[in-house]
Amino acid sequence: MAGVNEMTARRRSPSPPLLTRMRDRSPGLAGGLMGGALAAGLGLASFAVLVMLLWISSPYPDSGPGGAMHVAAALWLLAHGAELVRTDTLSGVPAPLGLPPLLLLALPVWLLHRAGRDAADGGGGDEDDGDHDYEEDLGIAVSTPLVSPRTAWTGVVLGYLAVAVPAALYAAGGVLRPSWVWTGVCVPLVAVVAAGAGVWSAYGRPGRPLRRLLGVLPAGVRPLVLGPDGRPGVAVRASAAGAGVLLGGGALLVVVSLVGHGSATQASLLRLTEGWSGRFAVLLLCAALLPNAAVWGAAYALGPGFALGAGHAVGPLASAPAPFLPPFPLLAAVPEAGRGAPVHWAAGVVPVVAAVVVGWTVAKGAVPPERDGTGPGGTRAAAVWPVGRTVRAAALASVLCAAVLAVLAGLSGGPLGADVLSRFGPVWWQAAAATLAWLGLLAIPTAVGVRAWRCRSPRAEEPRIGNQRGDAAEDAHGPGRLRTGARPGRGRFTRTGVAGVAGVAGSPGAANGPRGGGRADGTGAGGPSAGDADAEVFWGAALDGTRGEAAGGSRGVGRAGGARDPGRPGGTRDPGRSGGDEDDAFHGLRDQNRETDFGLYDFLPPDPAPTERSTPPESP
Repeated sequence: MAGVNEMTARRRSPSPPLLTRMRDRSPGLAGGLMGGALAAGLGLASFAVLVMLLWISSPYPDSGPGGAMHVAAALWLLAHGAELVRTDTLSGVPAPLGLPPLLLLALPVWLLHRAGRDAADGGGGDEDDGDHDYEEDLGIAVSTPLVSPRTAWTGVVLGYLAVAVPAALYAAGGVLRPSWVWTGVCVPLVAVVAAGAGVWSAYGRPGRPLRRLLGVLPAGVRPLVLGPDGRPGVAVRASAAGAGVLLGGGALLVVVSLVGHGSATQASLLRLTEGWSGRFAVLLLCAALLPNAAVWGAAYALGPGFALGAGHAVGPLASAPAPFLPPFPLLAAVPEAGRGAPVHWAAGVVPVVAAVVVGWTVAKGAVPPERDGTGPGGTRAAAVWPVGRTVRAAALASVLCAAVLAVLAGLSGGPLGADVLSRFGPVWWQAAAATLAWLGLLAIPTAVGVRAWRCRSPRAEEPRIGNQRGDAAEDAHGPGRLRTGARPGRGRFTRTGVAGVAGVAGSPGAANGPRGGGRADGTGAGGPSAGDADAEVFWGAALDGTRGEAAGGSRGVGRAGGARDPGRPGGTRDPGRSGGDEDDAFHGLRDQNRETDFGLYDFLPPDPAPTERSTPPESP
């Protein structure tokens, strides 16, 4: 019976690993379809919950729960950038609504990114018993994607669109109907880009796909966009820094203007709605539109400004907003109509700072901190870029930053109605042209100037233990002379303890070999070495003037008696070593490296040599 149980156990032993592999193996395309459909469903559910809460709390609901659900589906499509059409207008003419709050775009993008990453991982990214690869150096388990990138990406996109199409058909029955052209372009585009980024992230963000996309660029431009290690190039980092400064400066301008028009902002909020639920909804809408306001502020600082109605532009030189605009808190930050004042012209500081940041970032990449030598880990330091490459990097960073501002300007604006309300927000090509002009005129000279300054400025010397910079002070005393009041074996920068010995042994001369090696003839291996010179500087005295005296002094006597170095027969010194205390301290760690008999107190300075005055009288 025991044999039967043993055989049964042996037969069942391979089953758990096999079941584990079968359970963790991804179903391929089906897993991607489920992930994409789940991402779309979660996004729709989030918008439905928010709209239903506002509808329930509203004291004057205009429609039933069915109308609220239609609005939720329409807002979900608007978050992707699709344009909506409002049918219940006072004039009876449908009015377009195509100004998407950019903050709403973050939810679908994040859900699609997560779905693509999980689909590539095979759904086992959070499991502990899946297939793993172990890195040899770090010993960390790394999950290996089980699904091909094309299969995972296709499944997520198809699953997402399989839910988006019914949602668009359902939203078409409400008061906010989607535009089929914009819906057919924007929703698939967002799904393709976000899901592709998630799959790429699951595979460790390899650089090969990016290199294929950048194959159309000239060979001299590709390293500026994508570095050899797969990281963003100097031009990409500089453009990101410049875009961040522009957007941050635009947001700062909006906040300052809102604070300056605080009373008008509060009055517009109170006039727009009376109930607390309505005011809460207005505040949520303002929060969702804050990224749009930051882009508008950046366009204002660049010069072209933005449009508040067809034919009505607002800029630092002149402001002409459309009349009879609805009271809205963010619109209260718009400057009054008329010519610009110096306080409005001060917004030009934002693109100036952005250009300086772009030029400084390019110059840092052009002149690496470790140059004319070796970098960390013994690697060869990168060479300084020539002026031409620095100019190309700054120009490319300006172009990339202009492209980013053009895309954001196009996404942040749109129509809010017909006729006068058909245009709101900055014009994308004007924002791009202004960005390119500001950065091209300022970033390139800044990059060249900072590069020249970093090349001419002396490098900071790295502190080195055991090699103090007192050469000039010690040379003033002359060779073989000690400073006044110095004890034999002690110098100006003497350190006692193991740290002092480590500093001396860490000098370049510490690699000359084991203690006493090559010194059997008493010549010290052909004369003083570089390590001896470092020891002279460290201890503050020339070895040539003290070795002979120390060889016949008290230290030799002490060793003769065997008190200081009992490990040597006869208590004599190494015949190949003629140095004194400095030599003992300098060669101390060599004995430690050889694991030989190293006296704990060998590095201490010797006692002063006895003189006639200090010699005690002999006892009778």
